[in-house]
Amino acid sequence: MSQYTAESFTPAEQEVLRRYFTNLDLPVFALVNLPEVVKGALFARYSRTHLSLRRLFLEEFVDELDVEGDASIDATMGLARAEELYRKVFYEYGDDSVAQLGGVHLACEQASNLLTKILEWGRLMSYLEQSTRYLAYDRRLGGRYRYYRDPEILASDLGTRYVGDLDRIFDSYATLLPMVQKHFSRLTPRAEGVSDIAYRQTIRARSFDVVRGMLPAASLSNVGIYGTGQAYEALLLRMRANPLPEARAYSDMMLVELRKVIPSFLRRVDVEDRGVAWSRYLADTRAAVEELSAELLAETPTVPVDDVDLVDWDPEAEDKMLAAMLYPHSDLPERQLLNRVRTLSAEERVRLADTYFGERANRRHRPGRALEVPSYGFDILSDYGAFRDLQRHRMLTLQWQDLSPAHGYVRPEAVAEAGGEDLYDRAMDRSAALHEDLLEEFPRQAPYAVAMAFRVRYSMKLNARSALHMIELRSSPAGHPAYRRIVQEMYRRIEEVAGHSLVARAFRHVDMGEGEQGRLSAEIRTDRLRVGDLGG
Repeated sequence: MSQYTAESFTPAEQEVLRRYFTNLDLPVFALVNLPEVVKGALFARYSRTHLSLRRLFLEEFVDELDVEGDASIDATMGLARAEELYRKVFYEYGDDSVAQLGGVHLACEQASNLLTKILEWGRLMSYLEQSTRYLAYDRRLGGRYRYYRDPEILASDLGTRYVGDLDRIFDSYATLLPMVQKHFSRLTPRAEGVSDIAYRQTIRARSFDVVRGMLPAASLSNVGIYGTGQAYEALLLRMRANPLPEARAYSDMMLVELRKVIPSFLRRVDVEDRGVAWSRYLADTRAAVEELSAELLAETPTVPVDDVDLVDWDPEAEDKMLAAMLYPHSDLPERQLLNRVRTLSAEERVRLADTYFGERANRRHRPGRALEVPSYGFDILSDYGAFRDLQRHRMLTLQWQDLSPAHGYVRPEAVAEAGGEDLYDRAMDRSAALHEDLLEEFPRQAPYAVAMAFRVRYSMKLNARSALHMIELRSSPAGHPAYRRIVQEMYRRIEEVAGHSLVARAFRHVDMGEGEQGRLSAEIRTDRLRVGDLGG
């Protein structure tokens, strides 16, 4: 006999409910075929009633339901009821938690690589971005190379120059790509037992890794986003305050489409004393800090530092981490636990840490939240391509400086080995010159011209648990060499510079090798899965 009490519904009620709930007799079920605003309204009302969700649906929302016609068609019911509830609870009374209860999958296409970083700023959203590591950018869209054409630049005296220079850079990319592919084919012939498709995909991927630095930040990408109404509201408010014209124009398109799905969640975005005031606050403070920073730092020369610099850590972090490991398993106050930890022998400290970390058979076996106690601050200088990959990690605090040619660029060794050094360098020179000429009239749009091989500086603050995830994932042999070197150095500095040897013991799946065979191994695994799926 089940320990749960099943609800009773009449046959007519069951016929209605089956369209919108995945079961009628268990305490766990999903909502389907309902607009997001209706789901959110149901949950908002749910928190203030004794009724079950299915009974609430029948008693307060089903009256507007059209039950005629094809039962496979999604419901359009309850919209008026849901709108009314949101106007009262969310808009008038400011219950922001209501806007966390409905979400939308949104496709954001043909966005520049400057805009994608703005789109992916929020922590509480999910993103999938088109990758320069897996796609060739010599293909055209509508007969034109895939890069953003800023309307203000095109309408200026620099418009023809902008298009001409970026076209030439893409021409260079298209010329160099097959040269690098031929180089890798000569360097690593296909071994016996390796399928042709796995081999060709490996050569392509390694070649894309090498030449992607030639692509300008104006290059277009597609981003898939899933987020709640609250997250989208925050994103739109930031975008409307952003100084990049593309971001503001794109936010208008997003708002129109999101209001077709979750209109009530976004009611405040363009209201003068609500969203408009919030965006104005963001824009005003940003502009003020920019102005003050220019004043305060005007005479400050740049001092060279390491590309990966550990600038902040807590010398007592490991004591605090060990105390946090003991805390849930005791009834002692935290201060007393911390004092006890300080009396442990070196052997006892290692035994406690290793017991807490466990076997960790693979990198997905992550230790608990005691590892969130130590935290680290890194200042990193890397090519923009590597930054793009690391930027997508959201459980950290990341800030970056404007992209420019000021810090120089990275040229992979394979470029020279393939005979493309002059071609590559000329593209970098063209990129830097175009940026320089755009800078005075179009300071916000000038970074469009900057190739991804140029380096950008960014600050990364994260706890040890987030670092564990990032470093183990990004050091895997199949990863891009640029960011593999960064996270390998981050790991080394945690262990050696911070002296956190106990924290480092948790990092059981860091690959410190060169990783040259990692891409081939990954493609072989993919090929085997592909053959298995096809039944071959």
